[in-house]
Amino acid sequence: MLNLSVDIDANSGFCFGVVYAIEMAEQILEEQGYLYCLGDIVHNDEEVQRLQHKGLRIIDNDSFSVLRNEKVLIRAHGEPPSTYQLALANNIQLIDASCPVVLKLQNRIKRSYDNGEPIFIFGKEGHAEVIGLKGQTNNNAVVFGSYTELQTELLPAQITLYSQTTKSTAELYNIKDTLEASGAKVDLKDTICRQVSNRDLELREFAAHYDTVIFVSGKKSSNGKMLYQVCKEANSKTHFVSGLSDLQPEWFKQNDRVGICGATSSPMWLMEEVRDRIINL
Repeated sequence: MLNLSVDIDANSGFCFGVVYAIEMAEQILEEQGYLYCLGDIVHNDEEVQRLQHKGLRIIDNDSFSVLRNEKVLIRAHGEPPSTYQLALANNIQLIDASCPVVLKLQNRIKRSYDNGEPIFIFGKEGHAEVIGLKGQTNNNAVVFGSYTELQTELLPAQITLYSQTTKSTAELYNIKDTLEASGAKVDLKDTICRQVSNRDLELREFAAHYDTVIFVSGKKSSNGKMLYQVCKEANSKTHFVSGLSDLQPEWFKQNDRVGICGATSSPMWLMEEVRDRIINL
């Protein structure tokens, strides 16, 4: 036994949007035994598998397009208008668990687009949330993941800049400043979720307090990748795990203080399992 001291970050775990979606899914699963969900309900394979054992059926857009007369859960990431139109045509009852922060962002983007503003979205092309955001502009918005992806010489004189809710606040404002320094006029709409952005400082302080940090997250989670880097900057002995099998005994030394934290899509039960495994090393 390595006599490790292990703590779980009390602020880690699901954000309220994910909690809302999962609670809604579990309620319907209890009532009818199964439920369709358009895409992974959360970007965490372990949690998805847990809900699949309860009867959750994950479907993609192709399967959704041929479904009829069923209930389908819309996850926290939200969906484009075309999803709602198709559901109406196919007599599908949508259980809408879109995060309120995402819905507000969708509405703001649509108003800007309807006003004729050039819409630029700082986010990951193909990400579930971004697909929904881009859909508010009839897919005419420009999506970019970093300043270097922008063809600055082709930019209009003024742009309206939005962001995927889980992106880095610091990076968003750096992009704005760089664009303005190059002569562009930027109407920035800061739409980053503060429950996510506030995690930055909290995690830096948490990670710096321990000898070794274990960051628990699904590999598909954009939020997880960003917050893992935050921890890594604060503590070089930070390790990314998506499940128990990723843990490596050589990461730990006798009497180490170990901190466990995770993304807003990381279930607390999984972090507790990771803690129990580490304690028994």
